Amino acid sequence: MDASVAVVGPGAIGTVVAAALHDAGRTPLLFGRTARDHLELVDVSGRIVVPGPVQTDPRAVTDPVDVVLLAVKATQVPACAPWLAALCRPGTVVCVLQNGVEQVRSLAPHVAGADVVPSVVWFPAETQHDGTVWLRATPRLTLPDGPGTGALLRALDGTRVEVDVAQDFTSVAWRKLLQNAVAGLMVLTGRRAGMFARDDLARLAHDYLRECLLVARAEGADLGDDVPDALVEQFRGSPADMGTSILADRIAGNPLEWDVRNGVVQRLGAAHGIPTPVSDVLVPLLAAASDGPG
Repeated sequence: MDASVAVVGPGAIGTVVAAALHDAGRTPLLFGRTARDHLELVDVSGRIVVPGPVQTDPRAVTDPVDVVLLAVKATQVPACAPWLAALCRPGTVVCVLQNGVEQVRSLAPHVAGADVVPSVVWFPAETQHDGTVWLRATPRLTLPDGPGTGALLRALDGTRVEVDVAQDFTSVAWRKLLQNAVAGLMVLTGRRAGMFARDDLARLAHDYLRECLLVARAEGADLGDDVPDALVEQFRGSPADMGTSILADRIAGNPLEWDVRNGVVQRLGAAHGIPTPVSDVLVPLLAAASDGPG
């Protein structure tokens, strides 16, 4: 018997994974803050319509599920606590499809004894004005080799989501964190990836990434000196109109994931005695852009 699967947070990431499951014949339960009768994913191969409804009241949940795919932003974790309480039990596996390197710590108080599995999400997806989600390339997911991972591999087996199991998950997670951190510069300029073509901006990005790299290594990540150069070139080689979720939230006036993507470098740098001069400028600006006042 297939595991019962719930997707909490059917935004861009949640829609991709829900569509992948539906396309493989395993339509998940959908839960979120906005009622919808279906989800739509569009990519170069066509369109997938996932039947709803998206349920909005956690009190209507009668039974816990085997697998929860949590696709909300880090800023929304406290608000989704009632969903987690209703859907989880000891034995449930919660996969956190979310940015950051502190996923287990942030989710553990809310999951009623369930196993929390962090992930690194490589879903180049953006929500369009009409509510559909545009997927630019094959979605990939990296998981640690640990408890709960087997249940997730079985749940996603045969779907269009490519799943890798990393022996050194810490290094993979921190490399993605560096990518997310430097993408925060888009918030402060209001520009998309084309801005990295500027030499002065590329130098700033490189300096910031060197700072982030020192903190990542102090946290146990095995990342080489070439990572800052590689990430800057990755952004410079991206489509000029490519955005990022934190920029989309800034444009929409939503709270930003500044702490899990950028503040974490400053916090952990201080804990390790590592100077973070670039973070000391960027983090207050990102925090103010998110939370005000003003």
